[in-house]
Parts: sequence; structure tokens; C-alpha cells
Amino acid sequence: MSSARRTAAGWLAVLTGSALATALLWAVGAPTPALFGPLLAGLVWALTSPVTLVLPSLAARSGQAVLGATIGAVVTAETLRSLGADVVPIVLVVVASLGLSLAAGWALALRRDVDLPTGVFAMIAGGASGVVAVSRELGADERVVAVVQYLRVLLILMVMPLVAVALYGGSAGGGAAVTAGTDLPGDLLFVVLAVGGGLALTRWVRVPAAGLLLPLTVAVVIAATGVLGTVSVPAWLQWPAYAVIGVQVGLRFTRASLRSIAAMLPAVVGLIVALVLACAGLGGLLVLTTDVDPLTAYLATTPGGLFAVLATALDSDADAAYVLALQVVRLLVILLLMPFLGRFLARRRAP
Repeated sequence: MSSARRTAAGWLAVLTGSALATALLWAVGAPTPALFGPLLAGLVWALTSPVTLVLPSLAARSGQAVLGATIGAVVTAETLRSLGADVVPIVLVVVASLGLSLAAGWALALRRDVDLPTGVFAMIAGGASGVVAVSRELGADERVVAVVQYLRVLLILMVMPLVAVALYGGSAGGGAAVTAGTDLPGDLLFVVLAVGGGLALTRWVRVPAAGLLLPLTVAVVIAATGVLGTVSVPAWLQWPAYAVIGVQVGLRFTRASLRSIAAMLPAVVGLIVALVLACAGLGGLLVLTTDVDPLTAYLATTPGGLFAVLATALDSDADAAYVLALQVVRLLVILLLMPFLGRFLARRRAP
């Protein structure tokens, strides 16, 4: 069989495996199955096949751009207005969350098999899909970042509903009400403007992770101004973007990298638990300094799982708009600071 045919057969196998893995993960309620299914398929191929598959750069950039538009669509004027008079406490909570993430990443980087950029981006609290999408571009090992980020999301999704119900009297969110109703023509126009405009800007604006951040910026402007009304990226466009990012990460795994990641899992779990508890403590401080109720404060400061957190808030007596506002502000701060953080950490990379 020729090299081209082997490559084509490889991509067909990865696509088939991605679809099957995504369906299975979706059935069991795993977080972000559209990303993790293709990641697993790419990982299995990388570990078992002698044929090397490399994702085209255009596909990778398009996946990042759609992801940026997806994140930017949740930043509405109503979301920002819901911050109200609590801007100062919220900013302090966001800064403290980032500081806790940096401390946890530094602690992880004390291991000899983890450098500082990888440790920090693996432990940064929030925006898992965006962080994974651009971590390699910013000097981190995206394989470690992907595993640690989604392990954190998985642990949060397992623990958060129990805490919300047992301690605060909330209910586990089903997620049915997370996505607001929008019209398809408006959504498609939004995607064209955000993705197309953002990618066009990458020709003139040279910043790290531009493929994600510039479409994100255009999307935020459109969504926050309300010029197109309420907008979102249709799910059938989100799924291929997540799949592209997942496959790209999965195909870079090796047996050695997998063994290294497995060896660090006990330390990672301990740091994630410490980070979750510390962020819950920030929620307690928010209760003491504002009029926010304990359930709202807990959900607003939970380090990750944005849509599951919002679903729980919508199904409970929590202030869903407040939860979304704080989570979105933290997400935007993290993503916008990532290029500068990557440069700063690169100068301190151990030889």
C-alpha cells in the first residue's frame, strides 16, 4: 500500500474511532465528549500504528477560531451588568484564583518531569478547552495539560452536584436550559464574522495564540454589544472544532509521555483537590464581603466546568447570572493573559 493510501486509511480509522469514542463518552455523561473522544482515538493511533498522522495547520487554526467564537458568545451585556456593585470583590476573587492556579502549577513543576509552563497551564483554573488548544504554542506540553485540565473538570463535575445538594440545598443541573434560544441565520452570520474576521486579523496582529484570541475578541465585541441579538455557535459547528483540538493532542502522545503522566497523577489529584478547596474558600470570602448567598458564591468560584456549573445554578435557587458573570470574567482574564504568561514562564524555563 502506498504512503498516501496508508495515511488516508489512518485518518479514516481515527475518524471512526473518534465517532465511537465520542458516542460512548456522551452516553456515560463524561465532560466535553466531542473533545475527549477524538483525543482518545488519536492517542490509540499514535501508540499502536507506525504511520504518523499530522493534522493540517488550516484545520488546527479553524478549530481554535471556532472555539474562540464559542467562548466569546457567552459574554453578553446582561452578563456584565449582573456584576453590579460587586466589581471590586469579584476582581479580587479572580486575581486570587489566578494566584492559586500559579501556586499549584509551580508546585507541580517541582517535579523533574514537568517544566514550569506545563505545570502552570495544566493547573490554571478555568477555560480548559482554550488552554489545551494553545498550550503547545505557548511552550507547554499539551499532552500533560490536556490530561490534568480535564481530570480537574471531571473531579469538579463529580463533586460539585454533591456539594451543592448536600451543603447548600441546591439540585444537580441537567444542563437543558444552558443554551439560550437563538436564530440560525444570526448565529451563522456571527460565526462568519467572528471566525473569518478573527483569522483575517491574524495576518496583521502578531500575538501568541492569535488563532484563538482574535476570534474570541471579535466574538466578545459582537455578543456584548448585542448588534446581532443573542448569538451562539451551533453545536454542529462546535463539535468539529473540539474534535480537531482533541485529535491534534492525541496524535502527539507517545508511550514514554503516557508513562510520565501516569506517574504524576497522585500529585496532580492532590493539587486539584487543594485548588478546589481553596476556591471554595474564596466563595466564603465573597459571602462575607457581598450580599451573595452561599450557593451562588460556591458555584461562581468553582474552578472549571462552566456549563455544568451554570446548569446547576439554573436548576437551583442560585443567581445564575451572577455565577455566569464571575465565571466568564475569570475565563476571559485567563485566556487574555495566557500569551503574556507564556512569555514570562518561557524565560524561567529550567534548562
